[in-house]
Amino acid sequence: MMQDLEILDIVDESDCVIGQKKRSEIYSQGLCNFRVVNSFVVNSLGKLWIPRRSAQKRIFPLCLDVSMGGHVESGETYEDALQRELEEELNLDLNMVNTQLLGYLTPYKYQVSAFMKVYEIRLDYEPDYNQNDFIESFWLYPSELIEWLNKGEPAKSDLIKLVQMFYAN
Repeated sequence: MMQDLEILDIVDESDCVIGQKKRSEIYSQGLCNFRVVNSFVVNSLGKLWIPRRSAQKRIFPLCLDVSMGGHVESGETYEDALQRELEEELNLDLNMVNTQLLGYLTPYKYQVSAFMKVYEIRLDYEPDYNQNDFIESFWLYPSELIEWLNKGEPAKSDLIKLVQMFYAN
């Protein structure tokens, strides 16, 4: 499987690269000192486009997720990973969409799963998402999504924290 071959940079508390490991090793060892990118697609009404992960996903199958998320592969920048993941998951070209950095989070300061940059993409249509990654999607106001999650809707671990951090009033 491709994920088993994916090599990610391991970083220190300052987000400086100190080594590399296979993605599978990082997860089996429960590490948090690697990099990811996450994005929320937001429409002009302020609704978030929230997909449900496919059953084939190794972690968090059939869970709600950020609009786009992925690992920063070894040697990539956060921005390189954003561009690659947007194309892979949502069939979007980074140069053709309105993108804004919402924040940079670390597991040590914010108790998130990894070092991450979180972006927002403004879009008034449903992305042409990769059907291998997602099986359905919803346009939800942040308050609706938080309500779903508080009622027990299964979701990727950082989702509620990111929505509350960047979109709760």
